[in-house]
Amino acid sequence: MRDAKYIIGIDLGTTNSVVAYVAAQSARVEDADIRLFEIPQLVDAGVVQARPMLPSYLLMPPEPGMPGEDLALPWDPAPGLAVGEFAQRRGQEVPNRLISASKSWLCNTLVDRRAPILPWSGTAGDAGATAKLSPVGASAAILRHIRQAWNHVMATTETGLDETLAMENQQLFLTVPASFDPVARELTVEAAQAAGLPRVTLLEEPQAAFYAWIARSAGQWRDAVAPGDLILVCDVGGGTCDFSLIQVADAQGDLALERVAVGNHLLVGGNNMDLTLAYALAGQLAQKGTKLDTRQMNGLWHSCRSAKERLLSASEVSQLPVTILGRGSRLIGGTISTELTRAMVEKVLNEGFFPACRRDDRPQTARRSGIQEFGLPFEADPAITRHLAAFLDRTDASGAVIRPTAVLFNGGVMKAALFRQQVLSILKAWAPEVALREIEGADYDLAVARGAACYGLARQGKGVRIRGGLARSYYIGIAAAMPAVPGLPTPTKALCVAAFGMQEGTTATIGDREFVLLVGEPVVFDFLGATTRQEDPVGTIVEDWEGQIQPITTLETTLEGEKGQTIPVTLELQVTAVGTLALWCVAKEGGRRWKLEWNVRER
Repeated sequence: MRDAKYIIGIDLGTTNSVVAYVAAQSARVEDADIRLFEIPQLVDAGVVQARPMLPSYLLMPPEPGMPGEDLALPWDPAPGLAVGEFAQRRGQEVPNRLISASKSWLCNTLVDRRAPILPWSGTAGDAGATAKLSPVGASAAILRHIRQAWNHVMATTETGLDETLAMENQQLFLTVPASFDPVARELTVEAAQAAGLPRVTLLEEPQAAFYAWIARSAGQWRDAVAPGDLILVCDVGGGTCDFSLIQVADAQGDLALERVAVGNHLLVGGNNMDLTLAYALAGQLAQKGTKLDTRQMNGLWHSCRSAKERLLSASEVSQLPVTILGRGSRLIGGTISTELTRAMVEKVLNEGFFPACRRDDRPQTARRSGIQEFGLPFEADPAITRHLAAFLDRTDASGAVIRPTAVLFNGGVMKAALFRQQVLSILKAWAPEVALREIEGADYDLAVARGAACYGLARQGKGVRIRGGLARSYYIGIAAAMPAVPGLPTPTKALCVAAFGMQEGTTATIGDREFVLLVGEPVVFDFLGATTRQEDPVGTIVEDWEGQIQPITTLETTLEGEKGQTIPVTLELQVTAVGTLALWCVAKEGGRRWKLEWNVRER
C-alpha cells in the first residue's frame, strides 16, 4: 500500500512465528532500523506477557462440561483458544487439545486442508475430544493473534483503533518455505485473508534470511561475496529443512543475485531431534525398570527441547537434570528424574542428523509397513546431510557439478556451532578444491522476519533484489490423442505451463497449440512440477516424464458449460504479484475463460 506507515515481515514458522517491521519511508536496506515486534501472548493461565517469538501452537477448548483455563487477552476477553507459549506448555499435558505444525499440514496432499482435522490425535467421541480446526484455519488463528496483538500495541489510541497504523493497512510480507508448491502457497494466502490480512505478498524463507544478512552487513556484503560465488542457504528449523542456492554475478560492474535452485520440502528438524533425545532417555529409564506412558513421553519431549538448547548454547554446562511427572496426583515423590548430558546430545544428534557421508550417498528408505498410522509425511531418513547430498546432485548450465563456495546458515537448529561445523566439514570433503567459507548470518531465529521487512524496501528500489521467480517448472497432464486399447490406460504427457524462474506479475500463453477442454461433467486435472528440468520453456511437452517430473496434486471439478461439450482452447498462466499461480483455459472462439483453481481437493 502506497500510504502505509510500515513494512512488516511475518515469519509464520512451524515451531515459532516472528514479526519484524521497518518504517516504509526508510532510505536504504543497509541503513534501515529494523525492529522486532514483541508479541503479547498468554504465558500462563490469565497471565499475558510480550515475547519476541510466538510459539506456533494452539490450545483448543476442552470438551463441554470439563473445566477450562483463563484464556482472556487484552483485546479479547473470551478468545476460545490460546496461541503461543501457554498453549505449547499446557498442550504437552493435554495433547488431544494441542494443534502444532499447522504449517506442515498446509502442504500435506493426502488430506483436505480445509477440513477440520486438527488436533490430529483423537476423533470425535474420544475421551477428552475437543473442537477441531482445518490446517488453513489453524494457520489463520496464529496470524489473527498476530494481527490483533499488533493492532492492540501499535495502532490503538485513547480514542480507538487508528486505521492508518492497523496491520491490515501496512505493506505485509509473509514468508513460506522455498519448497512450498502452488497449492500450499495459495492456502497460506487464504489463511492470511481469513485472519483479516487481505493483502500479503509471499517471500521464500531462505531468500529472507539472505536479505537479513545484507541488512546486517551495513553495506559491507559486497566485500564478502564476488561474481561466481554460489551460496548455499541451509535453513533447518523446528519442523522443516530448506535448501536454496543463490548465484552471485556481475551486472555491468555491480553485483547481481539470483536464486537458482531450491530443494524439496523436508519434514525433519529440531522437533525430530528433541523426540530422538526423549526416546534415548526413555530407553535408559526402561533399562532401570521405569517405563513411561504417552503423557510422560510428551512431557519428556518438551523437557529435552529446553535442555538440549541450553547444552548446545552454554559450553560451560555439561549436563542438566530432566524431571518427568509421575503417574497419579502425588506432588511429593511423584516425579521421575534423569539427566541429559552434552556428550549424549552431541553423539545422538550428530550421528543421527548430521552423519558424515559421501557426496553420492542418498537418503535411505527403510522397509515400510503395509499399513501405517496416518499423519504428517515425515522423512524416513532423518540424516540432513544425505538430503543435502541429494539436493546438490545437479549440474549448472555448462554441465559442471554444483559446488557451493559459501554457506549461509539459518534456523534455530543451526544456532549450534557443532552442527554448522559438521556441515562445513562434510561440504569441504565433497569438494576439497573449493575454498568453502561460512557467511556469518544474522540471528538464526529472527532473521527470516527481519529479512522479509528488508525485502519490502528492496521492492521499492532501496536495496539489491534477489532475482528468483518460480522455484520449479510446472506442468499439467495432457491425455494423448490415440485410439483406445483394451486394458491400457490412455498415456498422459506433461505440458509445461510455467517455466522455472518466471517472475511475479508475468504471464505466459500457449497460443500456438490447441487443446480440447471437456465441460459440463466431472473431470480431473493433474498438476506436476520439477526442480531439475530448469530449461523447459512454456509449451514443452514431455512424453516420458516419470522420475523427472513429480505429481503435485489433482483437481477434481466440473467446469461450467453444456454437458459433455468439448471446446478448443489455449492455455494462459499468470504468476501473480503475491507469488501464487493462476491458470486459465481460453476458448479459441469467443474468448470465454475457465480458471483452474489451485484450491483443490486431493485424491
